[in-house]
Amino acid sequence: MESVKKKDFLFFIEKEAKIHVDSYIESAIHLAEEVHSGVRREDDISSFLETHIFPVTMNVIRHYKLANKPLTTVQIVSAILHDVMEDNDRILDLHASKSYGFDAYFSHRFGEYVYKTASTLKTKPLEIYTGLTDKERESERFREYCNVLTKSDYDIKVIKLADRLNNMRFILKVSGHEKIARYMREAEDFYIAYTMIAPRMDDFYSEIREAYEDLRKIEKEKTRITA
Repeated sequence: MESVKKKDFLFFIEKEAKIHVDSYIESAIHLAEEVHSGVRREDDISSFLETHIFPVTMNVIRHYKLANKPLTTVQIVSAILHDVMEDNDRILDLHASKSYGFDAYFSHRFGEYVYKTASTLKTKPLEIYTGLTDKERESERFREYCNVLTKSDYDIKVIKLADRLNNMRFILKVSGHEKIARYMREAEDFYIAYTMIAPRMDDFYSEIREAYEDLRKIEKEKTRITA
């Protein structure tokens, strides 16, 4: 699992993406640092910024270079900010002084395209879905989310696959975590097939498939031990 310091992340953008780190990218990093500062991963140790936000953005850049697709600061900023709308409480605390609201600030500062990307990738509150149990509501939310993703732009698809791949790889190191079973199920139900839906992304297919197989090994070993 990659853990990337900020200076190495900036160097990667300049060297691999061949894009100058301008005020637009710097502002996106600053906002990500504000929102995700001190946030830890499922192991309660690893920095969310250094093991998720920076590595996901780097993987997005790698994909565009490998696919020979045009890459601009807009895709990079969208990747850096893909999770900033998830932590509502922290956003409200940080931006309470902005009377016009965080959404309006975000859209104005980074553009409607970046705002749309983050909004599309944001997980909606469970309570808005119908169902008698949380499990039923979670299933309904996942089906709706998958439907949205299949209709989304190329950039959103790339970011989401890089995001999911990172999460699958990270959870491998957190023995016994409940997300292992969920990530396996969601890979089987959607994410493996999603890589093959046009436009195909064969690099993500190989990596997500490999991460899935690794998760399966963990679950099989767990079943063997408890049997």
